[in-house]
Formats: sequence, C-alpha cells, structure tokens
Amino acid sequence: MTDEKYLNAAQQRALRTLLMLAEHDLDGISPGEIARHLETLPSNTTRDLANLRLAGLAESLGNGRWRISPRLAELAITLQHNVENARRRFEDARRRYTRD
Repeated sequence: MTDEKYLNAAQQRALRTLLMLAEHDLDGISPGEIARHLETLPSNTTRDLANLRLAGLAESLGNGRWRISPRLAELAITLQHNVENARRRFEDARRRYTRD
C-alpha cells in the first residue's frame, strides 16, 4: 500500500497554504500572493483560506492579508508540555528501575 493512493490535491494545496501563512506570520500574506506562489487559481486560495479559518488555523488581518492563527502556537505549546511530561514520567520510571 502506498501513501499516494490517499493523496488529495485540494488538501495538499490547503496544507501548503498553511505553511505559507506560517512563513508570513507577522505581516501576513495576500491571497493573490499565495495563489501566485502555489500556481493555483485565486478562487482555490479563497476556498483554502476560508477552510483554514473555519478550522481555527488562519485569520484575516482585515487589510487583505492573512496569517496563521494563535491556535497553532497554542498547539505547539501543548505539544511541548506533553513531551516534557512524558520525559518526566520516563525519568521517574528509570529511577525506579535503576541504582543510580
């Protein structure tokens, strides 16, 4: 079984749009710039941005530019906390089973 069987061009484009937003997190980026960079139709970019906004992953700056939403930073912080908690649990277990 190959992953290519499950590829969806629209989903891949939306993910590339999200990555572009992350690269322009301070000043944002216009839908036209995204469309040109991804070599897609402006209507596709509008649709992708609307879906990313509905998912809580993108936000409009109100000046025609878009950026990733704070939700992604919140997710990164949550992941960091989860990794730290797992590290502590591992260290606790290691101490219980070793003679340091």
